[in-house]
Amino acid sequence: MSNPAEKPEVVQLPAEAPVAVPVNTRRAAAQRVREARDRLTSTSGTRPAFDTELLRQYAQTRMSASYVVMLLVVATGIIFGLWMQPVTAAAWTVGMLCIHAAIIRNCARFLAEQPSLAATRKWRTRFVLLDLLYGLCWTAILIHPAGLDVVSNTMMMFLMLLVIAVSSMLAASLPIAAFAATAPVTAAITLNFVLGGTFDNYALALLALAAEGYFVLLAQRLHSTTLATLEARAEKDALIGELEQAKAISDEARHRAESANVAKSRFLAQMSHELRTPLNAILGFSEVMKSEIFGAHAVPVYKEYSADIHNSGVHLLNLINEILDLSRIEAGRYELNEEAVSLVHVVADCHHLLKLRATSRGITIHEVFEQGMPRIWGDERASRQIVLNLLSNSIKFTPQGGDIWLKVGWTASGGQYLSVKDTGSGIAEDEIPIVLASFGQGSNSIKSAEQGAGLGLPIAKSLIDMHGGTFTLKSKLRIGTEVIVTFPPERVMSALAPMAEEAPPLQPEPAITAPADDKRRARNKPIMSAGTGL
Repeated sequence: MSNPAEKPEVVQLPAEAPVAVPVNTRRAAAQRVREARDRLTSTSGTRPAFDTELLRQYAQTRMSASYVVMLLVVATGIIFGLWMQPVTAAAWTVGMLCIHAAIIRNCARFLAEQPSLAATRKWRTRFVLLDLLYGLCWTAILIHPAGLDVVSNTMMMFLMLLVIAVSSMLAASLPIAAFAATAPVTAAITLNFVLGGTFDNYALALLALAAEGYFVLLAQRLHSTTLATLEARAEKDALIGELEQAKAISDEARHRAESANVAKSRFLAQMSHELRTPLNAILGFSEVMKSEIFGAHAVPVYKEYSADIHNSGVHLLNLINEILDLSRIEAGRYELNEEAVSLVHVVADCHHLLKLRATSRGITIHEVFEQGMPRIWGDERASRQIVLNLLSNSIKFTPQGGDIWLKVGWTASGGQYLSVKDTGSGIAEDEIPIVLASFGQGSNSIKSAEQGAGLGLPIAKSLIDMHGGTFTLKSKLRIGTEVIVTFPPERVMSALAPMAEEAPPLQPEPAITAPADDKRRARNKPIMSAGTGL
């Protein structure tokens, strides 16, 4: 017997070792999922989410376009310096560049800070105020034209549209900032045109208002597009996080399953030894008592009891062997000992082994074998076990006086098949997956007096799958059951032509041993190879 203190080490240690790392991975993935979902909630009035992301895009856009804005400011100062006093235009240019520098500096500071809800609100307000100051500064230069002629109006209109367009594009991630930067310019230009009092000025005023509305809508549309992009990215991040979390859970379950499988294999190996040792003694002594080797029993019924003990021990031994075979197959440790096997001979031998059992139940077994079938390349022990499992099942569930047909033949694709068909009680269609599962039993087998462990069909299916074949079970209640297993064509060994051996070299003939006629006959006689037996 094994030491009981070693059992916890065998069963528990493999299940605990691989679990620590997947748990940490799963926690990290869950944290990322929560962060991605938190981004789908917001406190701003624009839309619930992505306040910080929108502000970061606003800051990055302003910083990337800083040189373009500086060029626009300098060009505007030069143009207006030609119409007004150069000192005034230069002062405006310097002031405008200072405001622009303040905006860029604040954008850089915002990008360098860690995002938080309170900081986001503070920076949002600061950016809106800076853009308002930026728009007022543009207003200061645009409402001071050199005259009221057509050229001046056209110049003001062109600059207004350019300023509104640039400001709307730069502040599209923050629509309220875009409105703060463009509304003062539009209002000042519109008021300046209205005060002109002419029809042309009124038309230009309406055009300025229409342009403001268009660019405000455009900024809103760009903001919606940016927001949709951020939402899609957040959903993608959440999905990736959930996939990582599911993968972590799957890895953890796989580690547990592998550990459980190792523990199961060790347990079965140990228990098989623990069970076989006393079982051998039971089988040996019951065989001696049943055969009355040391003399007849004083009470005749003891002989029957000894036979029952021996039969039960054989049944238990078969059950242990089946469980171990199934365990090795599921663990991938069952190796095929492949050789040339005659499927017809294997089926005939199994029929001979179980013929007495079938005859005692009044069951007739019919053989339908095709003649001249070549051998197949497979495991003879596994093939024999497949046939024995299928045939014993048919005998078990076929009523007295029934029939069983054993068929071996060719498949349409060039392989070989084995069919075991009986006239038993059959299996319900919804119970077929159950009987093909390990330890699965149908309702008829449960009601049967001769019950099994439910391992015969799963073992046979697993063994034929290892050969690359197919396993098909057809059954109808109160009609019968047919099981067909096929071996693929690549396992059929085709008949090969014998190899032609080269003739041995001719030996020089002695000049004095044969007359001329004998030499002539020797030359005309065909030379036979050594392997022909002639």
